[in-house]
Order: sequence, then C-alpha cells, then structure tokens
Amino acid sequence: MYDLIAKKKEGLELSTEEIRFMVLEYTNGTIPDYQMSAMTMAICFQGLNKKETLDLTLAMRDSGDCLDLSRIHGLKADKHSTGGVGDKTSLVLAPLIAALGIPVAKMSGRGLGHTGGTIDKLECFPGFSTDLSEERFTRNVNRIKIAIAGQTANLAPADKKLYALRDVTATVDQMSLIASSIMSKKLASGSDIIVLDVKTGLGAFMKDPADAKKLAEIMVEIGTMAGKKMSAVITDMNQPLGNAVGNILEVIEAIESLSGRGPKDFMEVVYALGSRILMLAGDAADEAEAVFKMKQCIASGAAKEKLAEFVEAQGGDPSYVWNPEKFQKADYVIEVPAQNEGYIQKIDAQAVGTACMMLGGGRETKESGIDLSVGIYLNKKTGDYTKKGETTAVVHANEKQKGEAALAAIQKAFCIGREKIQPNDMIQHTIDSASVMNNANSFYI
Repeated sequence: MYDLIAKKKEGLELSTEEIRFMVLEYTNGTIPDYQMSAMTMAICFQGLNKKETLDLTLAMRDSGDCLDLSRIHGLKADKHSTGGVGDKTSLVLAPLIAALGIPVAKMSGRGLGHTGGTIDKLECFPGFSTDLSEERFTRNVNRIKIAIAGQTANLAPADKKLYALRDVTATVDQMSLIASSIMSKKLASGSDIIVLDVKTGLGAFMKDPADAKKLAEIMVEIGTMAGKKMSAVITDMNQPLGNAVGNILEVIEAIESLSGRGPKDFMEVVYALGSRILMLAGDAADEAEAVFKMKQCIASGAAKEKLAEFVEAQGGDPSYVWNPEKFQKADYVIEVPAQNEGYIQKIDAQAVGTACMMLGGGRETKESGIDLSVGIYLNKKTGDYTKKGETTAVVHANEKQKGEAALAAIQKAFCIGREKIQPNDMIQHTIDSASVMNNANSFYI
C-alpha cells in the first residue's frame, strides 16, 4: 500500500490489479485507515482517469454481494437520485413505470441530514417492509413488476467503509470518488437500465450546475462501460421539489400526483426520468410518446392501482392509498405568514430541509430516530405573489417549541421582493451514453 500511495502521489496510473488489491485488503482490514486516508487525499490532488475510476467502481461492487436478477423477465429498471428536499419521485415514478409493464427492481436507502429517504416514506404505510429475501424480491417483480428493498449490509461493503473514512478526512467531494461510490451500489443492484437524477442548487449536494453535469457524465460513462443502459437528468433543487416536505406529507402528495393532481414542477421531473426509462427499454420512440403514455397511465388510474398493489405485496396497508386521510397527523399546524408583500424571489431549499429536520423529520446521524408525521407544506413557490401576512407555508409539528423555531427558519428561507422572478428550468440537462462516450477527455477533475 505504501508503494501505491507513493505512485498516486506522483500522479501515475494505478493498474486494475493494484486497485482491486487496495479495495479488497482495505475492506477486510489488512490496510489500515491511515494509509487509505493518505490514498484518498492523493486522489483528491491527482485525480483518477477513466480506467481507474471504472476499476475502483467495479472493485467496490465486487467487495460484497451482487444481486442476480437474471430470473426476472425483461429489462429491469432502476433510478437513483443524488438527494434533495421534497424528493418523493420514486413513490410516483416506480409504480408508474411498473404499470406500463417495465420491471422496476430497486434498492433504496433511508434519509440522512436534510435529504429524505425512500424507505422512510414507504414505511409510512403501516406494515410496509423493505426487508425482502432475494426470492421474494424476484417473485414480486415477476408478479407485479415492482419491488423496492433496503440495501443489504453486504452490498458494496467497501463503499460503506470508504465513505465513512472520507467523511471525516475532508475527501468526500472528489468527483471520481463520488461517482464510484454511487455507481458501485447501483451496479451491485443488478438492473439493466439505470437512470440518474442528479440534483443541483441550494438544496442539493452538488451546488454548482457545472459540477452536477460533470458528475452525471462520469456516472453515465461508468455504467455504460459496465454494460448498462444509462441516462442522467440534471434537475433543479434551488427550491423544494413539489409542495410537501416531510415523510407522510410527501407520501400524500405522491398519492395526489398518481391521482392526476401532482405539482407541475414535480411532475416535470417524473416525466423527464420516466421518459428516459421508457426510451431505453424500447417502449417509446421519443420523449413525446413516453410522456403521452405516462399521462394516459395516470389518467386511467392504473398507476395508482399499481401503488396499492405494490404496498400490499410488501406487507403494507393499501387502504391508505385510497384513503390518505388515515395517515397520522401532527399535533400542531402552524401557518407561516409572509413578512412583507411582493413576489417570492427565492426559497432556500436547504433551509426548508433543515427546518424539517429540526422538527424531527430527518436524521442527524444514521442512528437517529425520525418522526414521520412532521413537515412543511409550501403554499407559495418561486415566482408567486403574496400579500403581507398571507400564508406562505404551513408547519406540521408535534412539539410547539420546535414548530415555532421551524416557522422562524422558514420565514428566513423565503426571499420576497418587488420584482417577479421566473423559477429555474426544472430540467437543466439530459445526458446519454452516446454523448459521454464520444468525449475525448481521458481524465476526470
């Protein structure tokens, strides 16, 4: 390992064998943290080229279990989001795509920090379980075209260990390390089609749109070189996605969306991601045809029926899909009045997400508990007009003191001015395999 650190420190390329040795020996504890810390810092300064990044991704993928989905009929689809505020996309996209006949075999995680997790939202349905055996997972996808499971402890264990180290050594934000971390888990999950939702803006991990685009390009390239059908969409996260932030509130908004009453900005993201899946699966010739099929599926009620079927198949109570008023409600509902009159010029998505975490709707650490019923509902979005004192948002809290603190934080998150502002385009870029594979750049930043 000493020799490999020295080699990378000089900016030299690590071989496939050297990278696999490094990942395997670090995972089993032979290589100590202090040496891997030196290596990740060397990578931050010198970078990894395309081959090294792919080799690192595949080595981390192969450090544990790789799901065998060969017994599932047809091309299997998966979607990954880099995380945002109010991002309940999987709850709408997965049943919608499944209702159109494309198998959705997805591994998801829990929320951490100000970003929510799909599993937390699904567990709002009483009895719902993501702890599925591989046999049951396969059976569910073959029978109803959809299953979402929690990530197993032995899925890319090298990534879990390496990420924990990067988190405390200021080496999280290196592009190749981020890309290999995400893609090692996606490749281990076994799907044929992977569509990425890479978010950018105030509430996203990648604040800079150029960085988000670069990350998406690297991940699409990794997946393509690993034999997957890949696409990525860069989406705006300068304000929360949709109107609801908080687990149960987001589930209710997802149900509303599958009933044909989804917020415009949210449905734009759903349709953009769904279009890429349908086109990669060969079920739509272009985006227009894909969007038409998805809108028809929602209008017919088939997508909402698929959500109920999916919830029931994983032990949940499907009656909540048809009667969302059954979901637990928070004890306190506190209106957030506008502090002055004018147009909403900005809503700081991260501040809203942090306010939700303050209420108990997010986790500060992986071990933290979570309150599913708290959250924030936005009555106004960027570009909307408000009178002074008009309700811009509603806080749902179970502790009055926390609710009042969240109210103050949300008031600060709203920037109100005289000039009307047009919100950013939700879809900022789309990236496919052809565009990145034709790129002659051989080194990543």
